[in-house]
Amino acid sequence: MRGLEIVVVILTTVLTLTWVARRLRLNEPLLLVAGGCAIGFVPAFGSVELPPDVVLLLFLPALLYWESLSTSLREIRANIRTIFLLSTGLVLATAAAVASVGNALGLSWAMAFVLGAVVAPTDATAVSAVAKGLPRRTVTILRAESLVNDGTALALFAVAVGFATGAHAFGWGSAVLRFVVGYLGGVAVGLAVAALVVVVRGRVRDRQVETGLSLLTPFAAYLPAEALDLSGVLAVVACGLVLSQAGPRLIPAGTRIQTEAFWQTTTFVLNGALFVLVGMRVPGAVRGIASVRPVEALLGALATVGVVMATRLVWTYTVPYLIRLIDRRAVQRTLRMGARERMPHAWGGMRGAVSLAAALAVPMTAVDGSPLLGRDAVVFATVIVIIVTLLVQGQTLPRVIRWARLAPDTSVADEELLARREMTDAALRALDEDTDRPGAQADVAESLRSELLAQREALCDDSVGHSSPRAVLRADRELRRLVVGVKRTTAVRLRDSGRIDDIVLRRVQAGLDAEEIRLDISEAAAAGEA
Repeated sequence: MRGLEIVVVILTTVLTLTWVARRLRLNEPLLLVAGGCAIGFVPAFGSVELPPDVVLLLFLPALLYWESLSTSLREIRANIRTIFLLSTGLVLATAAAVASVGNALGLSWAMAFVLGAVVAPTDATAVSAVAKGLPRRTVTILRAESLVNDGTALALFAVAVGFATGAHAFGWGSAVLRFVVGYLGGVAVGLAVAALVVVVRGRVRDRQVETGLSLLTPFAAYLPAEALDLSGVLAVVACGLVLSQAGPRLIPAGTRIQTEAFWQTTTFVLNGALFVLVGMRVPGAVRGIASVRPVEALLGALATVGVVMATRLVWTYTVPYLIRLIDRRAVQRTLRMGARERMPHAWGGMRGAVSLAAALAVPMTAVDGSPLLGRDAVVFATVIVIIVTLLVQGQTLPRVIRWARLAPDTSVADEELLARREMTDAALRALDEDTDRPGAQADVAESLRSELLAQREALCDDSVGHSSPRAVLRADRELRRLVVGVKRTTAVRLRDSGRIDDIVLRRVQAGLDAEEIRLDISEAAAAGEA
């Protein structure tokens, strides 16, 4: 019963504070952390301990899978070098810098590297919650970085914990080997699971079973990789990216609508719950400090925050320029960013729940049964890093984006307009080729042809399409939403007057709901790019 009470309290907090944050335009992650902190001070909930393995298994695969499915693989390929440097090189550099400071402050080198691995990965949810108005390329780089750097950091974390607990003897060769095997092995497992899912999806045509398969997929990728001491995170990411390409050909429309609605709701709840859980750990992290004085622990945590933020800034404004001196290819010159354009990248380094879950996953004791010295300091420093980066970077990132004066990005709207034109032309060609139809069907085909011709004329209007590619799409959405609303009102009026039954109303509404969901998705995509 206690577990159910905790779930209800967390869910209520997520829904209430998210609604407040959106109404008042506040920082959602920060407000959720504050709400969780308030809950943590309540005696009945202050002693709640959620096993870190549960956090990593229950939350992480689902969140990473949905992020992978909704990320542009084309943009990842185009910016693969930048993403790799941020998600691997920057993670290793951050871990090394934090480890140096941690060791100087009294941690053993092994525990210092544990701390470095814990605070190295950024949080995609925290960035996306406040990073509005960014170009597609910038958003893709930040999201893809966060997807992969979780895997890099957790692979490094596993190696560092093995040395800290005495499970493995230290050696640079063995450390690098374990890291590389975990990294590449996780990707291989993800690709294998994706191939299996593609085969299964090609043979299943049951909407509920397919939705259940979508829920199972991230865990089916994560668990085998972890069981083999490989990166479960990278297994999920690799699996999701492959299925994002195969899905449009395999998944029927009804299943896709149902599955996407399920994942949007699920990830919304999981993301919010993670930030609340971060806040709930704040009182316990403060009370748990025992190996050093609280003031020393706070100073060490603040030093860790400074190193984390400074390392990202230094990396962003040095490494790309050094590479630019070496790689002078024309194709790379087209991808270069100015100093202002780089600032959102440099400042978008908020930390989140993955760091907390990793910190809590540090064992209490070494292999020989002795207490693992420094664990309390690692947990406390991690909590402070999360809170300060959310407070400082999260609160100021919108101002940084405005200061960067990024050029308006119309590429998504341009490509959507291109897609609509090409789809309309292809449909017209198909109708022109399909001429062998009897009278009534020929009339229907002619009516549809007239509608498609009108759509093509509007989409190909140079005076509208070239000056403002969003204008046609916006007008199309507004008119279609008006039509759907009128149809819905009419259907409800017929039900209320007794002319049709509730069963009939639900059948009619199913089609209207599908159309309205499509409009909502299109409008949300346009708003995200605005």
